[in-house]
Amino acid sequence: MKFAIATCAVMLATAFSTGNLRAQGTVQSITTTRVDVVQLASGYRASKVIGATVYNESRDTIGTIDDLVVSPKDSVTYAILSVGGFLGLGTHLVAVPFGSLHVVDRQMRLPGATRDSLKALPEFRYASP
Repeated sequence: MKFAIATCAVMLATAFSTGNLRAQGTVQSITTTRVDVVQLASGYRASKVIGATVYNESRDTIGTIDDLVVSPKDSVTYAILSVGGFLGLGTHLVAVPFGSLHVVDRQMRLPGATRDSLKALPEFRYASP
């Protein structure tokens, strides 16, 4: 019994001393980058952005932010805007790059947009789960 425990201890020590642990035969590594947390803290939280009213430069209400979606292909964030409708009925969902929205006087603005121009965009539909 003592021999079995000693053998296991030697095997574990050898595995940990090599520096590369293998899971299912592949090398596992974690790469990290330094984040400026002070600058990040002044960013926009998704929980505060979702549901925000979107205005154009004339301060006309043109929609609300229904959701934020990160593209799996290029990691670009899109704002899903709900345009028109009443109480969730008859709304038209459209996707616009989040970078095209501007925060002015604590309001989300989409310069050059109108309700009609947004309704003319292709309708966004969520993928089936």
